[in-house]
Amino acid sequence: MQRKLALGVIARWLPINFLATGFVLLWDPLAWKLVLAMVCVNAVAAFVVSDYIQKQKIINLKSEQHPLDFTLQIASETLPYLRRGLNEETAAKTVEIIQKISDVAAVAITDREKVLAYIGAGADHHKPGGSIMTDATREVLVTGELKVVRSGRDLQCPVPGCPLESAVISPLKCRDEIVGTIKLYRTQPGEIPQNLVKLAEGLAQLLGMQMELAELDRQAQLVTKAELDALQAQINPHFLFNTLNTIIMFSRTNPETARRLLIRLASFFRHALKRHGHFNTLREEIEYLNTYLILEKARFREKLRVVRNIDRELLDYQVPVLTIQPLVENAIKHGILPKPGQGTVQITAQRLDEDMLIVIKDDGVGIPPERLSEVLQPGVGSGNGVGLSNVHERLKSLFGKDYGLHIISAPNAGTSVYVRVPLLCKLGHGEGNSVEAKSINSR
Repeated sequence: MQRKLALGVIARWLPINFLATGFVLLWDPLAWKLVLAMVCVNAVAAFVVSDYIQKQKIINLKSEQHPLDFTLQIASETLPYLRRGLNEETAAKTVEIIQKISDVAAVAITDREKVLAYIGAGADHHKPGGSIMTDATREVLVTGELKVVRSGRDLQCPVPGCPLESAVISPLKCRDEIVGTIKLYRTQPGEIPQNLVKLAEGLAQLLGMQMELAELDRQAQLVTKAELDALQAQINPHFLFNTLNTIIMFSRTNPETARRLLIRLASFFRHALKRHGHFNTLREEIEYLNTYLILEKARFREKLRVVRNIDRELLDYQVPVLTIQPLVENAIKHGILPKPGQGTVQITAQRLDEDMLIVIKDDGVGIPPERLSEVLQPGVGSGNGVGLSNVHERLKSLFGKDYGLHIISAPNAGTSVYVRVPLLCKLGHGEGNSVEAKSINSR
């Protein structure tokens, strides 16, 4: 390509210069030195012009060949960050990716008040965390319209010697509300290439869409929090009702046992009321479960046998509140109680790669095949307790569709419920409100 262009320039340059040389020599044969100098200068000028044209064609071809490539690549790389919302941390990652891929002189992202992130030329005074400095940006925030600035004078940066000479400033919108701007800067004044304007428009739409997704995620998390709050309110009266019935029964036949159960009940509610947030350590959940099992053992005596096998190295990892106890309650109520004679519930917690695997296994009556496909559907269950479907949906909401309950069961062969929880936030001893679990790895 470059060779063809050079040959084309030479083919046009030689005849013109021969004619001009012949005309000058006919006019003044003694001016041959001037003619020679003119030919040399023209040759150099032709080479410089052809080289510049060739480079400009290469640049234009590179930036216009696939105008969507930049936007798609930026979308792919920025999505993990902007799904967490627009803040200084996510904006800093985003401008770094944009500059690396689009190769502009500088990139900035602002909210309505300050610069969230800046990278490139002029970074010595356009600093993240500082207030918005240019009138052009403030205009875009007011009008909500894309603005093309062709000279440093129009940018009106108050810092002398600012290298920024032109820019495309596009508003960032989330749900039709202007929340900030994205700015692509050049260090050359003049007309902005159309592909750069389109890139700014595409990036603004992309970032706006990703911020809307982040807002939807936040709303979903608020819904999950509300569901957990309702669940907390639901489970405590349920425990209280069953426990009081048991204590009333023993107060007539065995007052000492009733006294010990009242102490356990007080410990249970003290533990429940100290909860903060919606995650507890496994240690706390096992203690919570142990209190429940002591009360159930008081009711069912030798009917119920419990085996625990808990890996102590997992005790300081976090699990969602009210995950294990409802599964054990379900095993006792629907597996062991309908079974003639004694039944056993086995509770296991062990590490599986980067997850915690919790298994609640009983040797009860099992679940009929036609019923097995329904037990995880929302709304299925009986009584005032927390159903399997509730735990299943919460796990998927918190950790993704690959998590949740996995159930294996057969009539008269018992039921096994498998729970996977990512290993979360291991705490050191003494941190939080951990209570040492009793009867771990004991029968």
